Amino acid sequence: MKILKLLFLFFIFSISNLLAQKIQSPEEFLGYRAGEQFTPHYRVLEYYKYLASASKNILIQEYGKSYEGRPLFLVFIASDQNIGRLEDIRKNNLALAGIMDGVSGHKNADIPASQPVLVWLSYNVHGNESVSTEASMHTAYALLNPLEQRSKTWLKNTMVIIDPCLNPDGRERYVNFYNSVKNLNPDPHPFSREHVEPWPGGRANHYYFDLNRDWAWQSQVESQQRLAVFNKWLPQVHVDFHEQGIDAPYYFAPAAEPYHQDISKWQRDFQTIIGKNNAKYFDQNGWMYFTRERFDLLYPSYGDTYPVYNGSVGMTYEQGGSGRAGLAVINAEGDTLTLKDRIEHHFTTGLSTVEAASNHSEKALFEFKSYFLNSRSSPSGEYKSYIIRGENTEKLKTLAVLLRRNGIDFGYGSAKGGQGLNYYTGRNENFKVERNDMVISAYQSKSVLLKVLFEPNTFVSDSATYDITAWSLPYAFGLQAYASKDALKPEFKGISEQVPVNSNIINPVAFIANWNSLSDVRFLADLLNSNIRVRYSEIPFETGGKRFNAGSLIIARSGNAHLGADFEKKVNELAKKSGITLQAIPSAFVDKGADLGSDKIRYIKKPKILLVGGESVSSLAFGEIWHFFEQQINYPLTVIRAQDLMRINWDEFDIMILPDGNYNDIGNDRMQQWVRAGGKLIAMEGAVSRLSEIKGFDIKIKEEVKKEDKAGNPYEDIRAYENRERESVRTNIPGAIYKVNLDNTHPLGFGFPDFYYTLKLDDKIYQYLSKGWNVGVIKKDNYVTGFVGAQVKKKLADGLIFGVQEMGNGSVVYLSDNPLFRSFWENGKLFFSNAVFMVGQ
Repeated sequence: MKILKLLFLFFIFSISNLLAQKIQSPEEFLGYRAGEQFTPHYRVLEYYKYLASASKNILIQEYGKSYEGRPLFLVFIASDQNIGRLEDIRKNNLALAGIMDGVSGHKNADIPASQPVLVWLSYNVHGNESVSTEASMHTAYALLNPLEQRSKTWLKNTMVIIDPCLNPDGRERYVNFYNSVKNLNPDPHPFSREHVEPWPGGRANHYYFDLNRDWAWQSQVESQQRLAVFNKWLPQVHVDFHEQGIDAPYYFAPAAEPYHQDISKWQRDFQTIIGKNNAKYFDQNGWMYFTRERFDLLYPSYGDTYPVYNGSVGMTYEQGGSGRAGLAVINAEGDTLTLKDRIEHHFTTGLSTVEAASNHSEKALFEFKSYFLNSRSSPSGEYKSYIIRGENTEKLKTLAVLLRRNGIDFGYGSAKGGQGLNYYTGRNENFKVERNDMVISAYQSKSVLLKVLFEPNTFVSDSATYDITAWSLPYAFGLQAYASKDALKPEFKGISEQVPVNSNIINPVAFIANWNSLSDVRFLADLLNSNIRVRYSEIPFETGGKRFNAGSLIIARSGNAHLGADFEKKVNELAKKSGITLQAIPSAFVDKGADLGSDKIRYIKKPKILLVGGESVSSLAFGEIWHFFEQQINYPLTVIRAQDLMRINWDEFDIMILPDGNYNDIGNDRMQQWVRAGGKLIAMEGAVSRLSEIKGFDIKIKEEVKKEDKAGNPYEDIRAYENRERESVRTNIPGAIYKVNLDNTHPLGFGFPDFYYTLKLDDKIYQYLSKGWNVGVIKKDNYVTGFVGAQVKKKLADGLIFGVQEMGNGSVVYLSDNPLFRSFWENGKLFFSNAVFMVGQ
């Protein structure tokens, strides 16, 4: 009897213990089964907070907020032994990379016996690829469930970091749309209302930026905050979860060619190991998948490539679905794809990846350490240092910010000179290093990322690429630079600030700001917002022993009497805020050029700006302009939908900007009448193409060169069907750099030398304007770097890229290439600002 009683008590104790250990699944906590509805972001956060209260093996860290104020957070899941020593694990991991306190150059540490391999899982970087966040909750639950023995085994040597939603603003835009229009029973027909998102869609963030193209550039607040944390951890494995078209099966690694040539053998091999582990589970369930196609590892700012260039094994996983899928959708084969299916697929690959990392943890840690050891002691590639000229300190400071965000070490000045490739001339030349020249040694932990961002020519092993093929930072920033085979080291940590000449002048007649960077644009915007009158010089001039560019800003005491005794204080405060150097001058009489009272000195009117958006406009192109004005120069603008243009009071606005798009009704009589009356129309990319078809606009697409006679090769058009993708690249230009010959005497070219590097994203080139100014043109040999199809390369010669047409009292600015592309083409921001603030004054 006593034995039965003891057994009964033991049974009761066991049941109580199991109940105490039980953690609610997402279904139990949220109140609906997986795939029945989309979970709003606040409920996702509530579930993770619940998990943190119910399990001792999880910690939550909020690392920032989105533009709309939603929390961005990470979830750390580890064993009993590891969850309490996260900071030790982090520091040990960075020590393996030779990094301490964000600085490389330290000796790579030995691998501690207790060090876990780090697996980072990133979900929902594209807001309407909304299955990701749902899957993250199920993955976290499986890893924490005390009844799940596999997870306990994996967590003995693995720590998992989960970012449940990289883009909460975009996801909420999609979820709110879908929940507001869905039928009581989901309608699976792919063209029903619930499967067609309205403009701008949920893919991008608040400012309509694609966050999956922003990892290296970090133009967006979400990326800046996330990468600050990422670079403090540097995981061994990183997965970026995505969705693709509804007709596609699941995609996982290994990736497609082109692989960047600096991706290591281990990074390639482990992709295959993980891919085969994923395939094992998909085969067991009869699920279809594909590998080694479409998704390459080249462009450095993706969620797979950026981690790869930082020592991780980075991968993209793509589930069929995206914004078209909703809760259920019929695909081309007639099958119904459900949200439940999509969750299960991402859930499976997530756990499979953790398992594979756990099974190879020792090897993964060893290779991680070796990767950074090789980076520091024997950097890849022929160039061992990069020297960036310091003539434009404002641009150089902006570049320094980008490098710091990416953990790249640099300094200034060197006693040694050297020889290197001049990015501007394409020739090897001797150079001296001046005190304020930036010097970047390749002998550092972030050597591979440095090489990728600065390489003058990116080797492309396969021309069928997924994104742009050129991004070299000296061209993007418009900074003269050298790539040298000599191993130079910087002598100074910081730049030497130059004290302006005549800085002690009492009661100056005016202040001058040289016009050559975005910092000067911010200064101008602040002046205009403060109702301070500003002028600019149409021509270069010299005063006080200093030369100033055409376009340089002149803030004279005359005309600003309303500031009274605060004139100097206010102007200097705004200059300091913008980070620029002001030159005080005692007299309006200059040494060379036009005196300040000349008619070559123009007043800058504070413009009222209208930005066109809506269904016919590219949301990404629109977002780049919107973000530029609001977040980069803080200048007000009015946004209107294209379909509402005929309802506005045109006389209220001075400038209208037409971003890239597929417009139906622009360039009409009312718009031309407004321009003739003094308005300024800035047309970009597709808007330029549309205006080329409309009478009254001088812009015309250049006709293609007629095809050569085929008599010499009568079989030219006979091609193998299997090579159709390769054949198509002959007419493709995914993104390449061209040198534009620039008329820098025109206001559109102010602040530039007689050339500008443009990122060419299409094959459009225009005839020279017969009634306007051909400010930026491409000649025969202006190709610089990046992949360009053979037929496109022939076409892109002797034509217009940037021009200005005067129309009555107004003007039309044609920008056929996008100078604000993804906000990383820094040099283009000044060019765009010229179109806004300088042209037509």
